[in-house]
Parts: sequence; C-alpha cells; structure tokens
Amino acid sequence: MHKRLFFVGLLIVVLSLVAVAEEVITVSVKGEGIQVELAREAAKEFEAIYPCVDVKVIDTPKQAQDTLSLYLQFFEAESSKIDVYHVDCIWPGDLAEFFIDFNDYGGQNYAPNHFQSIIDYFTVDGRLVTMPWYADAPVLFYRSDLLEEYGFDGPPETWDELEEMAKVVMAGEKKNNKDFWGYVFQANAYEGLTCDAIEWIASNDGGRIISTDGKITIANQNAAEILEKARGWIGTIAPEGVLNYAEEDSRKVWQSGNALFMRNWPYAYMLGNSEDSAIKGKFKIAPLPHGKGKSSATLGAEGLGVSKFSNNPALAAKVALFLTDYSRQKYGAITSSRNPSIKALYSDEDVLEAVPVTDTLYTVLENSVSRPSQISAPNYNKVSTLFFTTVHDILSGNQDDVMAALEELALDIQEVTGLKPVFE
Repeated sequence: MHKRLFFVGLLIVVLSLVAVAEEVITVSVKGEGIQVELAREAAKEFEAIYPCVDVKVIDTPKQAQDTLSLYLQFFEAESSKIDVYHVDCIWPGDLAEFFIDFNDYGGQNYAPNHFQSIIDYFTVDGRLVTMPWYADAPVLFYRSDLLEEYGFDGPPETWDELEEMAKVVMAGEKKNNKDFWGYVFQANAYEGLTCDAIEWIASNDGGRIISTDGKITIANQNAAEILEKARGWIGTIAPEGVLNYAEEDSRKVWQSGNALFMRNWPYAYMLGNSEDSAIKGKFKIAPLPHGKGKSSATLGAEGLGVSKFSNNPALAAKVALFLTDYSRQKYGAITSSRNPSIKALYSDEDVLEAVPVTDTLYTVLENSVSRPSQISAPNYNKVSTLFFTTVHDILSGNQDDVMAALEELALDIQEVTGLKPVFE
C-alpha cells in the first residue's frame, strides 16, 4: 500500500514537472542582421537559468511595413501564439493598446538606465509599453584610405563636400573598377527611405514632416532644396540601382570595396571589419553631413513589447527584461556593434576596446532626430508610406516639380491625420 502511494506520489511529481517544463514563451524578432542569432543565444542563457521554460525565437519579415502588418493580424485575432514582440520605435503609438505596461512588472526600475529619448518613444500615456533593447542612429561610413590617397584631410562635413569628394575619387577609381561609386544609401520605397530623407531635410533646416506641435511642415523651400540635391546624386555619384536598395544592399556594395561613402546603421561596422571583408581596416565612421542646418541622424531604437494576449505575461515580461539587460546588451555591442540603449555601456571599457567608435555613436545618438510617430499615431505608417512614396518619385524623376509634390504630400497627410499643413 505504501509502495503504491509512493509511486502515485512520484507520478504526480513527474507529471507536474512535465507540465512546468512545457511553459513556452515565443519571441518574434525581425529578421535583420544577426539580431535573431543574438536573441537565440540569449534565449539559451535564460533556459539554462530557468530549465522549465522553453524560449522560442522566431524571425519575421525584414521590412518594417511587412512586420507591422503581420503583428496586426495577430493582434486582431487576439492570438496568444506570440508572447514577446520585437518593436520598432515608430510603432508604440499605434500598438500601445495591445501591450502590457512594463511598470506593472518592475520596468520602472530599469527605465532610468536607458536614454530618456528612447524611453519617451516607448512610453504612451504614461505606460511603458516597450522595453528598450538597443539604440540606433545611422552614420557615414567612409574609405579613409581613399580620401587620404586623393588628398582629402578627412570626411565631409556638408553634402556639398561629399559630392565633391565622391566625384574626384570616382573619376580615379573607375579607371580600374567600373563598378565603383561615390555614395550608396537606402532609396527603395520603404521605411528606410523615410529615415534617409528625414535626415537630409532636418540637416537642411527643413523640419521632420510634422512638427512636435502638430503642424504639417514638409512643404517648405529647405526641404525641396535638399531633395532636389539628393535627386542629383542618382546616376552621378550613386548608382541608379540605389532606388531599390535597402540596408543590406548598400552594405554589400560598400563591403565589396565598390563605394567611397555609405549611409547605414552601426551594425555594418563590425561586418566591415570581418576577416573576409574587402575593406577591413580601410574605413572609419563620422556623423552624417549637413546642409544649412546641423548633422541629423534618425533615431532608430528597437525594443521588446509583451502582448496582453499572452497566456503568461509575467513570465514573458521576465524574458523581455532578461534579453534587454546590461549583460545581453554588452554582448551585442562587443560581438556585433549593436548600439546599446543603456547609457552606462558607452563608458564600459570592454565595449570601448571592442568598438573604438562607441564615443562617436554616443554623440550621434545625442543629436538624433525622431520620426513623427507619436504626433501622428495611430496613423504613422500611413504618413510614412505617403512620405517615402513621394520622395521615391522625386528621386526617380517621376516628379519634376519638387515643391508641388511636397505641397500635394502635405494635403494627403492632412487627409489622413486631420492635422493642418503650413505652406512656405
């Protein structure tokens, strides 16, 4: 009898352990760079500490619009299939209603460690709906060896200087390499072009599409002027194919040694110095050039949000806080030059040794410009689509009158948001 009770008790224990072991938390990660790999490594660390939890990491589409559409399908279905979502900083205003408040799970204890501008991005109506994972702001990558060879002292500070240097170096390099170009960037019709174009416009004192007080300001002479300049790069210092480039397209051209300058996010730094890179040790980074204003880089932070439809939001929040903590961000910075969102890591000796340009990145982040995602919520995706479509038409030569195109854009944005345009 005692043996029978013993085995029954043992069976109950075993079954309870099996039940606990089946606790699964699914994390979606945008399939960009090595972010998925980093997430999976961190997931294994979490599982080693909490063996009764299975953290599954799935990758989602690379393009922001595609990922957002997928997320909305899950939310509309009130699906619990995904517990933790990889969130772009432009989404919280649109998706806040679907996420938990991290402040209910200790988030307020972590928030002060991050850049305040990023916390502001991820806070909606006082609710911290996304925990910062890493920060991002683009820089200018430049071939320091070629600039020195052709007699230039350093990287360009203005767009005019970039054009001049690109033309001089191209003229020399194309004699032996017909595939060489002066400048590559992201000009496909997607969110990446919104980032590039906001940087051009902000650097020329043209604003950021919509002002912080809710006025549509895109139709102004400074914005038109810099977009006309950028249109002049296509086919001259930049290949016509750049109109179809996203981040990785630009990086591959650059890393193969076929470009003097590249605008891209810092993840490309470590890859450019990999053993199989044609430009290893031959390049540096600098803040992006400017026009009439100052250098402007689009703030591009990423974070993790927990679905309110999760079957275990407390455990999901624990996973999210683990993936975004100091140690995991430090590892990402050292191994793949991911910009931390935790300020203290910019003075961490190990990070500075692995990524000597970290101090430059800190300066770029401090001078970054935000996209108008909060002021236009819940319609930012529509606003951005209108914007990058218009800019792409301008760059492609499909819009001859740039100012007229921007005025039409302002009216389209008004129709979507109800905000009032200001024409200059």
